[in-house]
Amino acid sequence: MTDSLKIDPSKIKSFIRRQGRATAGQELALQNHSEKFCLSPEQSYDFAQVFGRQAPLILEIGFGNGSSLADMAEANPDLNYIGIEVHRPGVGHLMMLLEQRNINNVRIYHHDAIEILEQKIPDNSLAGVHLFFPDPWQKRRHHKRRIVRPSFVELLHKKLASNGYFHAATDWAHYAKDMLGILSEAKLLQNSSPTGDYCPRPEYRPLTKFENRGLNLGHGVWDLIFRKP
Repeated sequence: MTDSLKIDPSKIKSFIRRQGRATAGQELALQNHSEKFCLSPEQSYDFAQVFGRQAPLILEIGFGNGSSLADMAEANPDLNYIGIEVHRPGVGHLMMLLEQRNINNVRIYHHDAIEILEQKIPDNSLAGVHLFFPDPWQKRRHHKRRIVRPSFVELLHKKLASNGYFHAATDWAHYAKDMLGILSEAKLLQNSSPTGDYCPRPEYRPLTKFENRGLNLGHGVWDLIFRKP
């Protein structure tokens, strides 16, 4: 099979399900805390009932090991967060952090983000969508697997509330330029950058150890923030 065969690009996965091996602590969290923190991709939810309150809803796509999401949720207890991640050990690690730190404003989908956005998130409901350091799919033939493409921007516009924002961050210059071009050309969301390109890192996005190490080595990081009018 070759890339020249007909493929629906909207159905191409933007990830590889690299499960890896969960640690004993992560496995214990998966066994003991999934009912508390995880949402079923087979069910539909009233998120106000899920969280027990009405609050702005922030969705993070691909939270990795969950450390940054836990930090954001702990620092912003007035916000509700939904994290989506396909990596099982990462889901376990986030649940460990939430339970250890008594953080109650996060719920998790262990599933494909596009399917959750399309099927389980109400239109005009999200105050923000975060996409921090997604897989850059460096090889040209793999660029079609990058999550930020025109169909994704249309989906964001549909799911974001008025004045809701999309915030992406990457340490790959080519991907940053690619995302900027796609988001700008769609003209559905407005760039928050006064210079029409990238934004300084907002205080709400934690500086990870990996990112800090890269910055100390002179590596760049690019933040893009676009809002729905």
